[in-house]
Amino acid sequence: MIAQSETKRYTIEEYLELEIASETRNEYHNGEIIPMTGGTPNHNDIAGNLYILLKSALRGKDYRTFYTDQRLWIPSRSLYTYPDVMVLPKPLELQTGRKDTVVNPFFIAEVLSKSTQNYDRGEKFVAYRTIPTFREYLLIDQYRVHVEHHVKTAAHQWLFSEYDDPNVTLSLSTFEITIQIAKLYENIDFSTV
Repeated sequence: MIAQSETKRYTIEEYLELEIASETRNEYHNGEIIPMTGGTPNHNDIAGNLYILLKSALRGKDYRTFYTDQRLWIPSRSLYTYPDVMVLPKPLELQTGRKDTVVNPFFIAEVLSKSTQNYDRGEKFVAYRTIPTFREYLLIDQYRVHVEHHVKTAAHQWLFSEYDDPNVTLSLSTFEITIQIAKLYENIDFSTV
């Protein structure tokens, strides 16, 4: 008989205590701690390009823009995660009792990798949709020019668009700003993937 090893379950308090001391970022999902792997140069550049474009376009407006290291709490799914890029309205809403965890994003973007693309499109998007303030989701492929854009149009209704042409301009309805797809992919070298 082969002994089954049981996955250790952590309380939220244990996770948060470990996360504060950790040198790496970890997701928390219903008691399980999941290490987040390091990103590729393309992944980091694409997320950084989007962050800079949003930060610049939203300067002076009532929003805060975050890049990779801001923790998000999704209570309905008992999930802590670190989206690649998030935009939240001011003032920030923080998880009760915390100063380092937000709960009210309007906009989230994820740069897709081979290991996370199904999760980002599926279970993670389902979790994000439980956030009452969440309105817009961008999924950006790091291996080719391809962007998937989801916009909430009504309760339980989302409009899906996709873009493969770098010369096309994407309109973010939440902020009434536009971004040229080519600018998301500025300095990206697809030959390295």
